[in-house]
Amino acid sequence: MRKIVLLCIFVINIFAFDSTIQIVKNLEKHPRLVVADAGSQGVEEKTKRRLLKLLIGDLKVSAHFNVDDSYVKMDYVSNDGTVRLAKSGVELIVKCKIEQHSSGKFMASSKLVNAKNGDVLYEKFYSISKAKRYPFLAHNVAIDVNDYFGAPSISWMKNYVIFARYTQPGKSEVVVADYTLTFKKVIVTGGLNIFPKWANSKQDSFYYTSYNGFQPTLYHVDIFTGAKRKIASSEGMIVCSDVSDDGTKLLITMAPNDQPDIYLYNTSNGSKKRLTKYGGIDVGGSFVDNDQNIVFISERLGYPNVFSKSINGSKVEQMIYHGKNNSSCSSHGKYIVYASREGKNSFGKNTFNLYLISTQTDFIRKLTTSGKNMFPRFADDGQTVIFIKYIGNKSALGVLRLNANKSFLFPLSAGKIQSIDW
Repeated sequence: MRKIVLLCIFVINIFAFDSTIQIVKNLEKHPRLVVADAGSQGVEEKTKRRLLKLLIGDLKVSAHFNVDDSYVKMDYVSNDGTVRLAKSGVELIVKCKIEQHSSGKFMASSKLVNAKNGDVLYEKFYSISKAKRYPFLAHNVAIDVNDYFGAPSISWMKNYVIFARYTQPGKSEVVVADYTLTFKKVIVTGGLNIFPKWANSKQDSFYYTSYNGFQPTLYHVDIFTGAKRKIASSEGMIVCSDVSDDGTKLLITMAPNDQPDIYLYNTSNGSKKRLTKYGGIDVGGSFVDNDQNIVFISERLGYPNVFSKSINGSKVEQMIYHGKNNSSCSSHGKYIVYASREGKNSFGKNTFNLYLISTQTDFIRKLTTSGKNMFPRFADDGQTVIFIKYIGNKSALGVLRLNANKSFLFPLSAGKIQSIDW
């Protein structure tokens, strides 16, 4: 258990991308928008209201619209009510009609309407085979509304989040969810199962660490078939912290001799190459610079901090010069977001705040102000970060929209989040 605690403290969570982050200017004017209930068929009223509420939330999280919270009911075909809404300042109406067939298929019809003249800007239809995955209908509607106006993409909303959650002492399970944690599906149970990591961008398989056998073991699981195969075991600890873009190489933290180090694992032949050889703690390697370099957490300064090195070289470079306990991070291009412990203050002794820095300038931006905010992860748009916020004995998934300087929290109803990936 000591190894698990150490790894939880120091493990790095990081994504690497070729493109650099671009802070895009906000739209000059955020159009006022309302979501309208345009009827339903075969759907429980509670489910319909939840879907519409999710859609309103998605459009708010986009930070590209001034979204009205009021409940509006309108006919899907006629323009009745548009004049009244236009007079109140509404510019856009998103009409949604929800249906569920006897087969179980869940469907949504959506129109984007110009409130000033009643013109239909576009109409689209959506379906999903399993009703419990209805949150993704809302996410897809929001993505299309956003795309229509050419705003920076929010397509990350349709990605699955995978996380481990503690259910009781010494017990945890792996869960797949949407980013709001409304849809959740448990995919690994029994014992202690932690640090899930998507195996590819298609999100059809993942790696996770099991502490249920004689040795900690890393497994690969196919989401659709459920097939599980063993990758490797280690007497101390073993965790997959990153996967190369082509999926053929893994960065694994192992401690076979009671000393955590980072290894490069080749999935085609099972070979391992030791990348770090410091006499202390090196953990959580992540690929950067087209998978030629890695960024990792090390205590070689006497406290955890972020360092980098080449896969083929030995030189180690310090990446962050702010903070004295930087224990988790994520990167996108020339930017790094990291969690830094700030010691005792009015918010409590375990305060961790998130910061954004540039590797090319002295730029530092504080992203959170209080509480315990850990394990940040960049989305592929470079403008969105998810993280874990711990609130007492509970936890929530946080979403930071960097360009808009806004944050949102989605609490986990049961259990406590241990680690996340998306």
